[in-house]
Amino acid sequence: MQLSSLLERFNEPETLKMAKLGRELRAKGIDITDLSLGEPDFDTPVHIKDAAKKAIDENYSHYTPVAGYLDVREAVCTKLKRDNNLDYKPENIIISTGAKQSIANVVLALVDKNDEVIIPTPYWVTYSEIVKLAGGIVKFVNTKFENGYKISTAELQSAITEKTKLFMFSSPCNPTGAVYTKNELEALAEVFKKYPNIIILSDEIYEFINYGLSHESIAQFDYLKDRVVVINGLSKGYAMTGWRLGYLAASILITKACDKLQGQFTSATCSITQRAAIAALTGDHSPTLEMVAKFKVRRDKVVELLKDIPGIIFTIPPGAFYVFPDVSSYFGKKSPEGNVIENADDLCMYFLHTAHVSVVTGKAFGEPKCIRMSFAVNTQNIENGFAKIKKALESLH
Repeated sequence: MQLSSLLERFNEPETLKMAKLGRELRAKGIDITDLSLGEPDFDTPVHIKDAAKKAIDENYSHYTPVAGYLDVREAVCTKLKRDNNLDYKPENIIISTGAKQSIANVVLALVDKNDEVIIPTPYWVTYSEIVKLAGGIVKFVNTKFENGYKISTAELQSAITEKTKLFMFSSPCNPTGAVYTKNELEALAEVFKKYPNIIILSDEIYEFINYGLSHESIAQFDYLKDRVVVINGLSKGYAMTGWRLGYLAASILITKACDKLQGQFTSATCSITQRAAIAALTGDHSPTLEMVAKFKVRRDKVVELLKDIPGIIFTIPPGAFYVFPDVSSYFGKKSPEGNVIENADDLCMYFLHTAHVSVVTGKAFGEPKCIRMSFAVNTQNIENGFAKIKKALESLH
């Protein structure tokens, strides 16, 4: 059987690969501490679950419009105005089966073969692979630790060519937790102002997972708004990963294109989830604030534990629920079994098989000197995981 060559264009997400390996070891009776997946360990708030139950009882069990129910799109518009001071109409909104589908819709709607897409590194693993699926050319811009892993105007300017079609980034960022300030976004917007053919995809899925800095969207600048696609969803801010609802806000030209694409892939997302989305987007926000407060406590604990491990360099993440330390000082060392730790991949596998802790190699995110560690787990697991990691590192020589 000859499979499509399309499968050769992209790789399996490293995050899912590590989760799979962890499950396999756990199935063998090994106690694995999982610091790899980006999923809140909190339950969905009660008022959202109640809205879903009510929708089932009211027989919301039929196909919905591809772009989503009108009142769900209106709820997204309400949220964007309330939280971001962004004015959109329902026709500017597409509801999808997760923010990942929203991103895929946009990339496939915009990118042709050999179009260039600028992605600052570190970046979320799926960005580059979707661009490859579309036949585009990924142009990575390696950001600097000293700048908090945020792209500068000079770095952006030097990456732009006549083939540049799209710019993709996230704030707060997965995997670094970096958060762009209004001034930083405005400086980038001034660069984009000179290139009217470039579209900006702003992934804001971690908007609420923010530890002090106010969330800012690059769509706030009027002269740029029609060229910005805002991506968001329910998974992170409302602990609704399994419910699968993302959305995008964009110009009508882009939303019509995404509607056409989505109509052939999945049509609309789950009708019950859409009814729950209204409660999430317009209802009581206090469960989200309580969740974020607990994430901050965990973040602070992770920072404390990392400071106690020699040779590790890291920035304190102002957003998201990951820390992204530089572990390159351990490269070249040997394990007790005599295996050389050549890179972050080797170190991750060493942690998995020796310390029984699952983390993700930074190479997957475009920074091979780092690893990504999630603190979307309870404090006991954080303490256990870091204790095992510290012990494993002490065993290297």
